[in-house]
Amino acid sequence: MPRRTWREAFATYASPSALALLLLGFAAGLPMVLVFSTLSVWLREAGVARETIGYASLIGLAYAFKWVWSPLLDQWRLPLLGRLGRRRSWLALSQLLVAVGLAGMALFDPQTHLGWLIAVAVLVAFASATQDIALDAYRLEIAENTQQAALAACYTTGYRVAMLLASAGALFVAEGFGSVGNNYLYPAWASTYLLFALLMLPGLLTTLWMREPPVPQQTQQAAARYGLTHQLVSVLVLIVLLISVPAMFTQLYHSGVDGVFSSQVTLLDLLLDDRAFLRFTLYTVLTVLCLSSFGRRGLAPVLTPISDFIQRYRWQALVLLGLIATYRMSDTVMGVMANVFYVDLGFSKEQIASVSKLFGLVMTLLGAGVGGLLIVRFGILPILFLGGLASAATNLLFAMLSGMGPNLEMLVFTISADNFSGGLATAAFVAYLSSLTNLQFSATQYALLSSIMLLLPRLIGGYSGVMVENLGYADFFLVTALIGVPTLLLIGLQWGRERRHTSSSPDTPGNPGTPTSAAPQAPRPTSTPE
Repeated sequence: MPRRTWREAFATYASPSALALLLLGFAAGLPMVLVFSTLSVWLREAGVARETIGYASLIGLAYAFKWVWSPLLDQWRLPLLGRLGRRRSWLALSQLLVAVGLAGMALFDPQTHLGWLIAVAVLVAFASATQDIALDAYRLEIAENTQQAALAACYTTGYRVAMLLASAGALFVAEGFGSVGNNYLYPAWASTYLLFALLMLPGLLTTLWMREPPVPQQTQQAAARYGLTHQLVSVLVLIVLLISVPAMFTQLYHSGVDGVFSSQVTLLDLLLDDRAFLRFTLYTVLTVLCLSSFGRRGLAPVLTPISDFIQRYRWQALVLLGLIATYRMSDTVMGVMANVFYVDLGFSKEQIASVSKLFGLVMTLLGAGVGGLLIVRFGILPILFLGGLASAATNLLFAMLSGMGPNLEMLVFTISADNFSGGLATAAFVAYLSSLTNLQFSATQYALLSSIMLLLPRLIGGYSGVMVENLGYADFFLVTALIGVPTLLLIGLQWGRERRHTSSSPDTPGNPGTPTSAAPQAPRPTSTPE
């Protein structure tokens, strides 16, 4: 891929697309916080039990499983709103639902109508997750791969500003309206959520102002090969499969099936008396039905984007998935214990909050912005490698800090370096994921790949506390730094493959991460649509 000048790199941030992504990022960041941390504060002030608040946090599953219904956004054009285009229609619908949902939350006092409040919050979460799917697909389709990091940096800036406003800003507004400490005042919180519902208006106006991405009509027609009924059935079958498979193993574990092998009971006894075994049997039947030829035909709208990815990348899909699954592992696993580490080291809550909020936010946005420039200038894979190396190496700063005690200057330097490298790595990773997607299935494939990115790091992060107990902080940070080495090897493998392909085909523009055997994709736009 040919390098570009610094002037061309900076020009990416001056495009109308950059402004659009900034405003759309703001619209995406507001609802996520308002149905999580801010809602938790509201519920607690209203006297809701901690256990109930914990259960309410399961609203976040909407974001974790947004890939389940993402094929609908690729393959179904909305009626009436569909005149806006495939992407803008879904954006407008989701933003309207978020605004209406936030206003609806203001109608219910958790002291008297908690169930209704949570139900409306679930609606907001699903609408917000749908907005995220549509936004990612829109970003993928308005610019070429090297511009994706810069657009993602603009999106991240708007997103982070909105998160700060919807968290600390919302609490400040609610307190200003009169809900202070033990003096809970429902109208204050209602007014706050009504105000933030109005703040969705800039995002909606941006959606109506910007143009639909110039994706060829034949590409859209190829993606929309299934009817709405088939798409809805595929989502339903996938949900049943996602529930039945883990439940099948859970019920088998709790059943008395081990007694069959020791001749203490028979299968007939289990069927008649063991409820866990009966549930295991039911979930097994559901799983078999979902995986049968009939079930696979029902899953076709979901499986088609996955099979497209495998057919394009063939054996190399394993390498790509390995890279995606491990890229953010170093900082994600370390991040689970970061705040606990600060407290254990002796820093005050005020010091932690001020440094992480101020320096952390500024350096994250700066890292993302620099990453966008570097990728336009030098290409994706070199900066992807640099981001992975920096994210792993900054964990060594935490190891150094663990031996220095509550040194505030070192804390500022460590958090600044860690957040800068995290912003740089995120920008590079977004650009890389964007380069792997097929525009026919951009919403589905990006949602799937981004979910894979979080799966393994989150699972391993669950054992981070055990690792700290057994290793101590210094060795824990050293181990998390070493976790990043396999990812760097995989990036090096991809980088070498790209350079060999470029040298052997000098007249063919390189597409980072795309093997020579890949099937042709729909062309990506070379100019912004606004």
